[in-house]
Amino acid sequence: MSATASTVTPSRPERGRAPQAPAIAAAPAAAAGAPPPPPSRWRQRLRHLAGTMLPPLIVTAVFLLMWEMLASSPGATLPPPSLVVTDTWELIVNPFYDHGGNDVGMAWQLLASLERVAYGYLLAVVAGIALGVLVGQSTWAMRGLDPIFQVLRTVPPLAWLPISLAAFQDSNPSAIFVIFITAIWPIIINTSVGIRNISQDYVNVARVLRLNGVEYFTRIMLPAAAPYIFSGLRIGIGLAWLAIVAAEMLIGGVGIGFFIWDAWNASMLSDIVLALIYVGLVGFILDRLVALAGKWVTHGTQQG
Repeated sequence: MSATASTVTPSRPERGRAPQAPAIAAAPAAAAGAPPPPPSRWRQRLRHLAGTMLPPLIVTAVFLLMWEMLASSPGATLPPPSLVVTDTWELIVNPFYDHGGNDVGMAWQLLASLERVAYGYLLAVVAGIALGVLVGQSTWAMRGLDPIFQVLRTVPPLAWLPISLAAFQDSNPSAIFVIFITAIWPIIINTSVGIRNISQDYVNVARVLRLNGVEYFTRIMLPAAAPYIFSGLRIGIGLAWLAIVAAEMLIGGVGIGFFIWDAWNASMLSDIVLALIYVGLVGFILDRLVALAGKWVTHGTQQG
């Protein structure tokens, strides 16, 4: 009995030594004060994916629901999304059919338009960067050319089409010229602004290192002005895609623009809606591709 009493009676602290807290009481206090464990990597990715994807999915679902309700009401003139899918199902599941002439699938229509955009846009990139460097480097060139650029860039793209048809006597190069003349202005303006904003420290370093013209262009000028140049390239690709759709409505042949115009003449509104969705998706992809190229070239200084 005396041995049992000695195990439950707290021992008396020795003289000169601080009393120790019972170990069983310290453990819950440490657990309560410790930070929570970090979430696992897959949970962080899932949370980021949900935060990125859920808002557009919810907004798109609400938009489609409202469209379906409004277009299904009596007196509605536009087809609901369910009818669009039903009417255009063959175009969706078979985009590469070719029945000859203009009767080809949506993929061939888009590829024909993208080919014209590629030719016109690449010409605009080469000429626009060259003219932008000239205007940005030379005060004389800026005073002489800038007023002309400011006037010409306000001309609507389709206003150039009759002139280009008269000059080239063919619809395909005329459409390429319309794309070129539409996309070149933001490239010129942004490139010239980027060249004029090059830091004087960079110019002094180039003088100290005695860089020649080619070395100064490739090592100083282009890297310093790259964020401005790619801003112009992004605006240019968007304008080029807008211009080709409008130009193809007038020149005819294979292309997404003429497909929309032909569907309008045949009163096939569902085909027009499907074509507009493809036009938007392709334009978005083109913009993101140029933005990714800008981020890669500028090492992340190009926003977007």
